[in-house]
Amino acid sequence: MKTVSYPPRESWQALTARPEIKKSALYTLVMEIINDVKINGDRALRKYSREFDGLNLGEIKVTPDEIDAAELSVPDDLKEAIRLAKQNIEKFHSGQLKDEPVTETSPGVKCWRKNLPIADVGLYIPGGTAPLFSTILMLAVPAKIAGCKNIVLCTPPAKDGAINPVLLYTARLAGITEIYRTGGAQAIAAMAYGTESVPAVSKIFGPGNQYVTRAKQLVQLDGIAIDMPAGPSEVLVIADKFANPEFVAADLLSQAEHGTDSQVVLLTTDEGIISKVRNEISVQIRNLPRRKIAEEALGNSFTVLLKTIDECMDFSNLYAPEHLIIATERASEIAGKVKNAGSVFIGKFSCESAGDYASGTNHTLPTNGYAKSYSGVSAESFVKKITFQEVTSSGIKNIGKAIELMAEAEQLSGHSNAVSLRLKSIEDEQNR
Repeated sequence: MKTVSYPPRESWQALTARPEIKKSALYTLVMEIINDVKINGDRALRKYSREFDGLNLGEIKVTPDEIDAAELSVPDDLKEAIRLAKQNIEKFHSGQLKDEPVTETSPGVKCWRKNLPIADVGLYIPGGTAPLFSTILMLAVPAKIAGCKNIVLCTPPAKDGAINPVLLYTARLAGITEIYRTGGAQAIAAMAYGTESVPAVSKIFGPGNQYVTRAKQLVQLDGIAIDMPAGPSEVLVIADKFANPEFVAADLLSQAEHGTDSQVVLLTTDEGIISKVRNEISVQIRNLPRRKIAEEALGNSFTVLLKTIDECMDFSNLYAPEHLIIATERASEIAGKVKNAGSVFIGKFSCESAGDYASGTNHTLPTNGYAKSYSGVSAESFVKKITFQEVTSSGIKNIGKAIELMAEAEQLSGHSNAVSLRLKSIEDEQNR
């Protein structure tokens, strides 16, 4: 990790840039994959399995027998841990869908909204080097709470075509049995447009690499909704002299091991903490099975030495991290100044890993600065809100004249006429 000391504010924007593949090359490749899947369906999925994974893909849909066998191979203590996480996630998300009251905006004019589930949703679960079974809980649990009828799950298989048993166990525990062994941009295209095996959905959820993120953005142009642009993982830690260097190093490495394109950032007001954290990283990284991945991610990462905690918070709000850890004295007070972040972790014991697995909050979060305008996934992400209104005769009399004047001012006489006819019918009725 490089260190930048006391950078002037005018240079901050450049520092917040994330590592990325050349955009033109990324767009061309992903667009080619999407169009191929659109036209050739399962044949394209098998083609990309051979091309990208060296796998001759057989049956794309996972069978019930595979799910049964997977459940038997998962250790009981891991099953119990997954059940605990599921329980906490259900508790946190269950209170998010609230009935809204009917509002009488004018006498005789009632307006309200109603939550209705999105019927068909697709969940993308990263696999490959790290099968993220925890993401199944983060997506499937709120989808079930929302009442989604058809839930499709796509995840990349291993080299032998098998799906990690823990993924299959977790999916069944969460009530998902429509599971398909395909990943990458081609999986997003399959869920967007449908293939012979994979049904099309109305909204796609789930994190992924830059190819997956770009595919989600491109299918959105065709009217398929997505949760958010959720790309490579990232964490920003704000630390002062009271921070525990061992904890801070562990938190940085926990995100660096996600992928080579991940980014971790340390902001601090204490020069001494930088060397202490760096030393801890060099010690802890030796024991990581994914050491090479973490080392490459650290090459994309940096530390910034700033003068005050307020400056650290200003930089953090500009960066808009997916995960923000506040490891400082008076961390709760500082947390009140957060404006842009996907999920915030307050105090030295609030490690980002808690949110990734079992605290109950959702870990599917906006990355790459999108926390400035996007929220993380919630139960509300799986519903659409339909507005209703009921206008009585007295109601149209109360607001009718205003509608007529506004419609005429916009030169939309048909709109005005729709009101005028009703007002005249009320007047005629009264004169009889």
